[in-house]
Amino acid sequence: MGWRWPLIISVLAVVAGLYLSGIFSEPPTPPPLGDGWWGRGGREKASKEDESIRKFSISISNDTINDLKTRLRNTRHFEGLEGTKFHYGVRPEYMQTVVKYWLNKYDFKAQEKYFNKYNHYRTNIEGLDIHFVHVKPTLKPGQKSKPLLISHGWPGSFYEFYKIIPLLTDPLNNGGTAEDIFEVICPSIPGFGYSEASHKSGMNAHVVARIFGKLMSRLGHDRYYVQGGDWGSFITSIMGLLLPEHVKGLHINLVSVDPPLLQLIIGSYFPSLILPAEDHHKVWPVTPLFFDVLMESGYFHIQATKPDTIGHSLTDSPVGLAAYILEKFSSATNMAWRDLEDGGLNDGWQMDDPLNNIMVYWMNGNMASAMRFYKENVPLLFGDINKCLIKVPSGVADFPNEVSIFRKPEKWVRYKYVNLLQYTSMPRGGHFAALEEPQLLAEDIRLFVRKVETLHQ
Repeated sequence: MGWRWPLIISVLAVVAGLYLSGIFSEPPTPPPLGDGWWGRGGREKASKEDESIRKFSISISNDTINDLKTRLRNTRHFEGLEGTKFHYGVRPEYMQTVVKYWLNKYDFKAQEKYFNKYNHYRTNIEGLDIHFVHVKPTLKPGQKSKPLLISHGWPGSFYEFYKIIPLLTDPLNNGGTAEDIFEVICPSIPGFGYSEASHKSGMNAHVVARIFGKLMSRLGHDRYYVQGGDWGSFITSIMGLLLPEHVKGLHINLVSVDPPLLQLIIGSYFPSLILPAEDHHKVWPVTPLFFDVLMESGYFHIQATKPDTIGHSLTDSPVGLAAYILEKFSSATNMAWRDLEDGGLNDGWQMDDPLNNIMVYWMNGNMASAMRFYKENVPLLFGDINKCLIKVPSGVADFPNEVSIFRKPEKWVRYKYVNLLQYTSMPRGGHFAALEEPQLLAEDIRLFVRKVETLHQ
């Protein structure tokens, strides 16, 4: 038979399955924006939502520091396996060095000052206090800035954007032009950072997109840009879907697009018939890519099913919390770092950066509520909303070390983001792009926004 008949049979089987599943039907209609209430109890019909915006400062109290250090000193460590590097997760021996640094070298008060480098605010939306960092640039007479909402994901936080903010708000001193100036709003997803967690089930990316839209409206912005990675990519994409009259442009550095199965299968045999040669490695061979997903996605299954169970340990143990997050700062930054003694963390990161991100979770005790976001979003990820077409002007920054399942060729991205103005193949960088490569990401955002602005001239 050779290879022809197995291939023909496989293709016919897939096509039949796709027809039966309705894959060739028209894209679904976007759902209504809706409304909701996520605070304790019920919304009183006569009550008016408190729309005040309250400024606050982050404080790391002495009681918090002393309690944390006591827990670190009392950590029960265990012995790792010989020669395993980060293959089983964060090596216990490496974790001991992190504990020593956290205890003896991490400067809590200096980092508290750094956290407060930018202004922090809260406002109540749909019954929850929503936290956001808000940085307004210094403008000359007649100069206007462009409002930009940037959204984080898991296990990140608003802290991810601390290095990119000055590149966007002060472009003249950071490689940009006077036209590249932005007013930056970095909200925390409800249940993350300093945003109140939902008291009811159902807090998914659709809800957050609506809440973030209300936040931008409350800040006086009718037309604005949005940017995101990880869950932030999903949230801002839904903003572009449901709020197209407000979102001028959407820029993401992670893409959630279902691969076209027929092309995926045919390309396994004849990749050049499907995609340009430079894109083959993003999709084929399928087996090692699938193996990477299988080896690195255990956290997803836990968080998408029983997040509260593991939430008890991660809320109680700072070392457990740190190990859980540091594993992602290793493998999601560069999968090859699994083969290193330190998981690449010593050379790849300045330890204060991942520890500051970890401190955001520890100080707020909200790892459990953050992990619940996975369980709430599974129905969306496999539902109609993720199959809707995004029609607002869009841009994608494809970083080479991003988690393989979220690297999609430009051709496939265009099936969902039908008004794709820009697709950039980055020379380096991984999952935490804004913190890893702020200059590259800022330049790509600037270039994308210039293209959108040209459309409106």
